[in-house]
Amino acid sequence: MNATELGLPMAVPAQGLPARVRIHEVGARDGLQNEKVTVPTAVKAEFIRRLAGTGLTTIEATSFVHPRWVPQLADAEDLYPAVADLPVSLPVLVPNERGLERALALGARRVAVFASATESFAKANLNRTVDEALAMFEPVVRRAKAEGVHVRGYLSMCFGDPWEGAVPISRVVEVCGALLAMGCDELSLGDTIGVATPGHVTALLTALTEADVPVSALGVHFHDTYGQALSNTLAALQRGVTTVDASAGGLGGCPYAKSATGNLATEDLVWMLRGLGIDTGVDLDRLVATSVWMAAHLGRPSPSRTVRALSHQEQ
Repeated sequence: MNATELGLPMAVPAQGLPARVRIHEVGARDGLQNEKVTVPTAVKAEFIRRLAGTGLTTIEATSFVHPRWVPQLADAEDLYPAVADLPVSLPVLVPNERGLERALALGARRVAVFASATESFAKANLNRTVDEALAMFEPVVRRAKAEGVHVRGYLSMCFGDPWEGAVPISRVVEVCGALLAMGCDELSLGDTIGVATPGHVTALLTALTEADVPVSALGVHFHDTYGQALSNTLAALQRGVTTVDASAGGLGGCPYAKSATGNLATEDLVWMLRGLGIDTGVDLDRLVATSVWMAAHLGRPSPSRTVRALSHQEQ
């Protein structure tokens, strides 16, 4: 018997935490975008279908970027129709108006734009300044909202930048305000290179609350570069955040920030939340099996500690 079959972890609730957390699963998009070897479209579709079978309700499917930017996601037009029948939310990234047009043509009802809190990353990722990128997103968001489509705003480099170092909290608050003002329904605060610590997370969320940004509109997206992703997540939950981005098996990184390593593993997140008595609706054993299946296709074991423990993979 494995740990979950033995009723582990034991649920011991802590005060001041939400009763339920929505996991925004990014494994199929953010998790796979950095893979050097092209993953077949059929494998991606099956990955998404298996993720949907675990109880996850939000699964980011792909990105409608130019294939030259992210070759791994060049099959968006083929992939999205292959999973569009699933009874889950399937957000997609749209970098510009052309990307939005492509997504809308396939029936996408949830889209995301990808901004930066720093000039260096905006230049590296979008070849624009922060203000120029925001100006590019404004008509995208306006058109999406006119079509009744839900819009998420990703904000990268909220806690540190590989070129600029520390990022002022006031700067992050300013760009968050701009994204909400243009019509974004929710924001995902990204620790793109994994340098955040719990006190920093608390300070940023406090500053956003003081700037009248509703915590209900915020999600968090932590990378585990320095092993801080779960502790940072707990700090965010203590401030009322109920949406957490995670990647099945801990897949992912960022093609434009080489110091960015894997995302917070969904399995590790579910294990912690289960131990805190927080509902996610996710079947952990099925999720582990899905990540083991995907790891076999990628030819390497999952970096998730929970996947390795529950599947008895080599450590």
